[in-house]
Amino acid sequence: MGVSLTKGGDAPLAGPHLSKVLVALGWRSLDVTGRDVDLDASALMVGRSGRVLSDEHFVFYNNLKSPDTSVEHKGDNRVGAGAAEQDCETILIDLAAVPPRCVRILFPVSIYDGERTGQTFGQVRDAYIRVVDEATADEVVRYDLTEDYAKDSAVIFGELFRQGDQWRFRAVGDGYSQGLRAIAVGYGVNVSS
Repeated sequence: MGVSLTKGGDAPLAGPHLSKVLVALGWRSLDVTGRDVDLDASALMVGRSGRVLSDEHFVFYNNLKSPDTSVEHKGDNRVGAGAAEQDCETILIDLAAVPPRCVRILFPVSIYDGERTGQTFGQVRDAYIRVVDEATADEVVRYDLTEDYAKDSAVIFGELFRQGDQWRFRAVGDGYSQGLRAIAVGYGVNVSS
């Protein structure tokens, strides 16, 4: 079992052979109206300027790979796992292939069309993010979100960041009431209206 973090905590991604990791995200949706809550994980590859390297470095269900192929979204789960401890979506990171100019990779999860439907993370339970060694399937680090996000339709679950020659993971847990669009625009993605 890996390191368990609380909000704001961070830990190194250590291991002699750790070169590829799966960032696995999970949740359970509880919409009492019977509607599915479609959550989407994504990745933003950010440079020292605090902005994405390019629009193509915003990896999500409609852009499954970064241009350098170091970040790959493994597919969209539209209804959630329905049970705890089952990953809903995963993103593969080839740490050695991430361009040096990328210093952070953020992992937001958003409710598809949440602003229009009024669905929020108040209808989501048992949310987590964990980093798994792709070669061994061992969990390296984990963050279980426990905050109240009832007003938010998007949450940055966590981030990978460089510290010297090493990658670390930070538990972020910041909610956004204006959805994924606000996060993407804030990090410099050119979002068409």
